[in-house]
Amino acid sequence: MGLNIEENKKLVEEVLEAYPKKARKDREKHFQVATDNAIDCGTCAVKSNIKSRPGVMTPRGCAYAGSKGVVWGPIKDMVHISHGPVGCGQYSWGSRRNFANGTLGIDNFTAMQITSDFQETDIVFGGDKKLAVIMREITEMFPLAKGISVQSECPVGLIGDDIEAVSKKMSKELDMPIVPVRCEGFRGVSQSLGHHIANDAIRDFVMGRAELAETGPYDVNIIGDYNIGGDAWASRILLEEMGLRVIAQWSGDGSLNELEVAHKAKLNLIHCHRSMNYMVDHMEKAYGIPWLEYNFFGPTKTYESLRAIAALFDATIQENCEKMIAKYKPVMDAIINKFRPRLENKTVMLMIGGLRSRHTIGAYEDLGMDIVASGYEFAHKDDYEKMLPMLQEGTIIMDDPTAYELEELTQRMNIDLVGSGVKEKYVYHKMGVPFRQMHSWDYSGPYHGFDGFKVFAKDMDMTVNSPVWDLVTRKSKIQPEEASI
Repeated sequence: MGLNIEENKKLVEEVLEAYPKKARKDREKHFQVATDNAIDCGTCAVKSNIKSRPGVMTPRGCAYAGSKGVVWGPIKDMVHISHGPVGCGQYSWGSRRNFANGTLGIDNFTAMQITSDFQETDIVFGGDKKLAVIMREITEMFPLAKGISVQSECPVGLIGDDIEAVSKKMSKELDMPIVPVRCEGFRGVSQSLGHHIANDAIRDFVMGRAELAETGPYDVNIIGDYNIGGDAWASRILLEEMGLRVIAQWSGDGSLNELEVAHKAKLNLIHCHRSMNYMVDHMEKAYGIPWLEYNFFGPTKTYESLRAIAALFDATIQENCEKMIAKYKPVMDAIINKFRPRLENKTVMLMIGGLRSRHTIGAYEDLGMDIVASGYEFAHKDDYEKMLPMLQEGTIIMDDPTAYELEELTQRMNIDLVGSGVKEKYVYHKMGVPFRQMHSWDYSGPYHGFDGFKVFAKDMDMTVNSPVWDLVTRKSKIQPEEASI
């Protein structure tokens, strides 16, 4: 499908005309229309990782969300305290669908919410004593918990609670790792800084604190896969079938011990580069462990990634890789032959986190769908430069788009499917536009690997071709005289 560069540039200009002059000038920096020259050079002019414009509805989250909700929360055998008022913990409770083995409340605490429930007296007099009491209660209630993390909320940073001192004291008293994480929501411009802070806490308090009884040449870590709907399990199956041994899984279905022994791996395989690149960079410098970013969305990218991984090992692993691809390719071809005719040339707009807007492109293209606009909530410059070569000429690229911008682009471009987050989901349902929640898979999944693509293809077809849309009039098609009735 060919996209018109000049038409889309004009379209962006028209959408931004609604803003006052100063705001319009600011938002123009966050848009780019892909050209062949930019794609070939990999140069993206989009401004990113800067503060959202006051007064607009940003889709971003906060540093606390990046730490507790993404990196630390999925570690299953630790209890994670949301230190502050109850609201932050309540609204981050179980929304990520991080699947984990174990018995809830015994050796798996991922779906539980533990909060210090700050009140006015805690704001005035501090919550240090309360935090110590909670830690003691945790060890009494959950004797199999291997450790505790303290995820600080905004008031904790504002009043100056010394969570580091409390954690150090209680770690000695309770004889367990207790990790203070300074992830107050006001830090940084988005959840991205929360990822960085969480990575640093793993480095400073956990990394390298345990040893493996046995190591081998095929030991690898899965980094930055949060097991949304079982994604990490679907990925791990392929790596193990290829002959590799996964010694640590970060952080979906991960354990404290896996964080502690990860430095013994021969290779780090990173899925979400945006949220965990700090960790693999550190491990490469400190332990000499190389890393490789992989993409298991859709068969085309999965084949490419499996071969890239195998190429870093010996002939045995490479032979196993080719046998595995030959085994699964007929199954994947059958899925494509079934669903591609129903989805061919459907247009897609993506606005997801800091990774999936580029990682999922191949999966959509395997189904014959066209990405016509794509952007991120909290990406950095390198994320856009990685995405740009994957796009066709004329694609609209956007950073931290506002609710208004997304709605206008959807209506004006007559988008067939929008993939974004839960904050956007219900707006598009009301607009009559098919929508997939691409942060936690809309209660579905997995989407990774060969098992995941079967689910992905079915879900996209079910969403786009659902008969329910015949009962809804799209907002973009309502005429002015109809709207006034």
